[in-house]
Amino acid sequence: MHHLIETLSEPLGALIDKLHALWAQALGIWLAGGWAMAGIAVIALVMFGLGMHVHLKLRAKGVRLKTMREQTWRRWIEHPRERRGPLGNLVHAAMHQTSHEQLAAFFEELRTTDMAPFARDLRVMKICVTAAPLVGLLGTVTGMLATFGALASGSSGDKTMGQVAEGISEALITTETGLVIALPGLFFNYQLLRKHERYQAFLKYLETVCSQIIYRGQGPEKEEEAMHGTIS
Repeated sequence: MHHLIETLSEPLGALIDKLHALWAQALGIWLAGGWAMAGIAVIALVMFGLGMHVHLKLRAKGVRLKTMREQTWRRWIEHPRERRGPLGNLVHAAMHQTSHEQLAAFFEELRTTDMAPFARDLRVMKICVTAAPLVGLLGTVTGMLATFGALASGSSGDKTMGQVAEGISEALITTETGLVIALPGLFFNYQLLRKHERYQAFLKYLETVCSQIIYRGQGPEKEEEAMHGTIS
């Protein structure tokens, strides 16, 4: 048993040493990027924080419309006992509206109070996607200015070459970091936007179906009968 523990501890210690080396290398690269790296870090935190917030909120509302067939929630309209989850609660609330005016007001309030924050967060996230490479480009400009300043000093030697190397490193690192943050953020924003649009289309379609049912006179009264049943 003791021999087994020693055998396992060796690769674990090597892994820890590799992680320490990677952390030291990453920290060195980060510091070489200059002040622009702090701005890129703030942008990344805001962007991915908002993205995860929108993703979790949409998931909490049951936005898995690809896996839920239309006939499922259409059946929920006529069979209230089968309704499940957040979407089932939404169908239940929509079917309790007694007129077209109440139904329209219900969905309008839903879009205003429930969907508007998603659109706002997605807009801010899109701004962050655009800002990340721009801040990286600004770091590139300052790095090149530092490089040209070192060359224009007229001195030579290791000190000047070190300043030139630092300026070039700052210019390249900030550009690369801005792009590395922006690209996954762009795809993440696109996926969330598609989910948001899909949910909006679902709400519009649900409103149309419920409006047709109210028009046919099969509103809350018939639903109550289906809920409680009739005693013969």
